[in-house]
Amino acid sequence: MISITESENEATRDIDKASTLDALSLINNEDKHVALAVEKVLPQVASVVDSVVARLENGGRLFYVGTGTSGRLGVLDASELPPTFGVESGLVQGVIAGGIDALYKATEASEDDSQAGERDLKARNLNSKDALIGIAASGRTPYTIGALKYARSLGCFTACITSNPDSPITNAADIAVVALVGPEAIAGSTRMKAGTAQKLILNMISTVTMIRMGYVVGNRMTNMRTANNKLRERSLRIIAAEAGKNEVEAQELLAAAEDDLRVALVMAKANVGPDDAKRFLAESNFIVPKAVEMAKS
Repeated sequence: MISITESENEATRDIDKASTLDALSLINNEDKHVALAVEKVLPQVASVVDSVVARLENGGRLFYVGTGTSGRLGVLDASELPPTFGVESGLVQGVIAGGIDALYKATEASEDDSQAGERDLKARNLNSKDALIGIAASGRTPYTIGALKYARSLGCFTACITSNPDSPITNAADIAVVALVGPEAIAGSTRMKAGTAQKLILNMISTVTMIRMGYVVGNRMTNMRTANNKLRERSLRIIAAEAGKNEVEAQELLAAAEDDLRVALVMAKANVGPDDAKRFLAESNFIVPKAVEMAKS
């Protein structure tokens, strides 16, 4: 039986004969189904987030594992978290079949090795405290399934993201997130709707996990790194909004904090110097509201 992600889409059967605008419209119409498909699996996504947070708060890490587009999306999401939320680069890691080379060129043959995922995870010292999310649109990728089975054997929390129900990967994970986006506009090209669903779900998992971990106040990033001018300007706006400071005062605080937004916020909200702010942050696992509370007590 042909899987959903490999099936032909009747709505786009004649896309090769369509005008440029009509072809784009056909693809856009298919893309409209993705958000609705993701909406239907939000309860499963919420369960994944809660389980991941519990692991991270207990000293564990989160791993995304996949091949091809799925692997690249996992690496992308993991790589964006340190500058956005100030966490260590090793806290969330993307593991892709074929390694670094697979990020910019096709190495699809590597996905057929069911033992390679286990080897790659052993190299990263996966342990029972960790969480692992396997990403595979088809739900049958040997590399990713092998990684999930190994992680589960260690006692890790495991989840998967796929677009095929009752596929092998759903039996290899504790929680299966199955976004039914339907056949692709181009048959089997899961970098399209299935990949978009994966991106949405990964963004949700990582973002809400960071919120639950305490790295967001309101809807503002409190632990963002001021790595360039754009981010420095954003940091100044955050200080001004969070602490009721004007532009000059915000600049002075950020300078005194040596461009560390977290330190500047604790200084402003608790009326302490940079050394005390750093100490309270370290004691609170760099959660700004907790550091402020400790400084005021």
